[in-house]
Amino acid sequence: MTFYRAAAPEALRIVPLDALTLVYHRASGITHIVDSPVPEILETLASRPLSAPDLLARLAERFDLVDADPHALAVRLDELAAVGLVERLCAI
Repeated sequence: MTFYRAAAPEALRIVPLDALTLVYHRASGITHIVDSPVPEILETLASRPLSAPDLLARLAERFDLVDADPHALAVRLDELAAVGLVERLCAI
């Protein structure tokens, strides 16, 4: 099973800006302009690594999601991992 964790807190500078959020990734020097649910995903994964199903359950519980889409979350996690905001961890 694959687990995910957010990049280390010192590697990110997260600044809410009205409806959007700016995420500066120090390692790449890139500022990402993101919308919900990215800030919520990063916040949830900051405390400890989670599998995609566990992350979806926490997000659904915290934000009262009724029709949470596991495929959409998997796609978003792949995007975040590709740009270095989230790291994939493989359990042994």
